[in-house]
Amino acid sequence: MIKTPPIQSMDGAFSVAGKNVVVTGGNTGIGHGISTAFAQSGANVAILCRNIESGKKAAGEMRAYGVSSEAIQCDISNPESVKAAADEVYKFFDHVDVLVNNAGVASTTEFLADEEMSEWHRVINTDLHGVANMVHAIAPRMKAAGRGGEIISISSVGGQRVSNTVGGHHNPPYNVAKAGVDIFTKYLAIDLGEYGIRVNAIAPGMTHSNLDKDLPQGAIDSATRDVPAHRFGEPIEIGALCVFLSSPAAVQITGCVYAHDGGLLCIT
Repeated sequence: MIKTPPIQSMDGAFSVAGKNVVVTGGNTGIGHGISTAFAQSGANVAILCRNIESGKKAAGEMRAYGVSSEAIQCDISNPESVKAAADEVYKFFDHVDVLVNNAGVASTTEFLADEEMSEWHRVINTDLHGVANMVHAIAPRMKAAGRGGEIISISSVGGQRVSNTVGGHHNPPYNVAKAGVDIFTKYLAIDLGEYGIRVNAIAPGMTHSNLDKDLPQGAIDSATRDVPAHRFGEPIEIGALCVFLSSPAAVQITGCVYAHDGGLLCIT
């Protein structure tokens, strides 16, 4: 059993320098903010993504901060693609300290209007099964390394609320998948705790990302008017929370789902 010792002082309490981090969907949107936050904090970053050219561009941006970074092509909804990508990760890194399950998709199709349920399966396969695929491929190697570590999944306040008021729009498979991620996080925290692997989730509210275009204008207007923070979150702010959760200061934190929503859950 691995028991990560508590910090004794604030010296280096928030440091992730030298850690090896894997970020799915780390080339764009919230994922790019997460990759950037880690790279600016001195961590090495492997970016897993479907668009390898975009990934290579992002990896080059991370290397500009003086860290190692590589882009690896991966479709997290495909178990075989994930297994192949994991093998590539371990050619680049001799171990993984942090896995961030960020990649995701959304839908605006009403459930009963999805006649073939194609949108349902597309979103669930990425947003829920994709997280499971990544954990299944990486966590056993983290266990075997005996170094402990951190797994962070990017969930959503949509896993805790269904609303057609502030920020509401039709996205049933997304809501269901994110609720599943929240429970899976708690399960994994128990299952992996004895190996010193902490597992947490971050539930963003309305945050600038590639999903912005799917939001109706009314939802955007409501966010800036009604949410206590009166603005959207920024990707690097999600990255900052990821860095904190991966730092020595957070070694007693596991099994948590952190809302990062500008106060959205307070009013809905």
